[in-house]
Amino acid sequence: MFSRLHRSGMVVIALFLSACAGAASPNPEISLSPLPTSVPTATPQVAAAQPTATPAPEPTTLPNLSGDIVIDGSSTVYPITELAMQQFAALAPNVNIQLGVSGTGGGFKKFCAGITDISDASRPIKPDEKEICRANAIEFVEIPIAFDGISVIVNRENTWAQCMTVDELKQMWTPESEGVITTWRQLRSDWPDQPFKLYAPGIDSGTHDYFTAAIVGKEDASRTDYIGSEDDYVLMQRVIEERDGLAYVGFAYYQEYTDKVNVVAVDAGQGCVVPSTETITDGTYTPLSRPLFIYVRADRLDRPDVRTFVEFYLANAGQLVRDARYISLPQRAYELVQQRVDRRVTGSIFDKPVPVGVSIEKLLVLEGQ
Repeated sequence: MFSRLHRSGMVVIALFLSACAGAASPNPEISLSPLPTSVPTATPQVAAAQPTATPAPEPTTLPNLSGDIVIDGSSTVYPITELAMQQFAALAPNVNIQLGVSGTGGGFKKFCAGITDISDASRPIKPDEKEICRANAIEFVEIPIAFDGISVIVNRENTWAQCMTVDELKQMWTPESEGVITTWRQLRSDWPDQPFKLYAPGIDSGTHDYFTAAIVGKEDASRTDYIGSEDDYVLMQRVIEERDGLAYVGFAYYQEYTDKVNVVAVDAGQGCVVPSTETITDGTYTPLSRPLFIYVRADRLDRPDVRTFVEFYLANAGQLVRDARYISLPQRAYELVQQRVDRRVTGSIFDKPVPVGVSIEKLLVLEGQ
């Protein structure tokens, strides 16, 4: 499934846009405008005739809205949802949101067991997870929110591993290399003859699933002699402290620590490419560009607190994603996805074969249809 995504994560959103063409207009009950990114300050008066500056309008508040929303899942998506939760609290102070981080797989376990209302995910829901949801009569709406590029990071003192081919990364991480490929020199003859130390997301992580599928060629196929954690901050700290450490994390975590770690460019056959807003968006950072999601229970959208939070999330998604250091979708994409939420379109777009090679230009054409 994931091999069909490696050219560009934007194929996911393109299918959403295609399915949304001609959709019904958004829910008229509640209209939430994006929060202002800044509030202009009044210019001091210099003369009696100077007009008084007009204060910026205050965002609409929802003091009568109340409820409890439970969210869990991906540590990659966590920073985006955390910002949404914090900003929503200023509008709806009586809505309590509980946000956890148990990894994409751990999040889906809770979601499909009926424990959570919303699940953060750094990969699409798997067939076996959908079956558990179906067995528990839980229908869901799949919502893409951002683009990400899984980033391979090393210690700042590592001056040799500036670029690695997909084959070298595979040789480093494949199960067959456990106990066999253990030094940098075994990967490339002019690299140091010293052991590398590997750090990676745990097996419940969607980042782990996507990386192994993209690099090793099979989901969950990985050597096990690495230190794992569902918390990307733990992985970052390990690499910062360990000269021979290497890890892979979400793009936002690398962006936060660019002054403390080095990023490894990836060569998939077209030269060395580092993850950036441009290379992730246009798909040249391959095969590690991917879409990010939230999943919401369809029946929970009947609750005003959950529905309003999701509408707020989508209305402000572009800014939230950028503030969290990920790559936002086109604004029109968020609008069309909101229409899918209004119509309660359930299931995953990965229930059907996904075409490859959809460019940003094609996406823009589709969003105008």
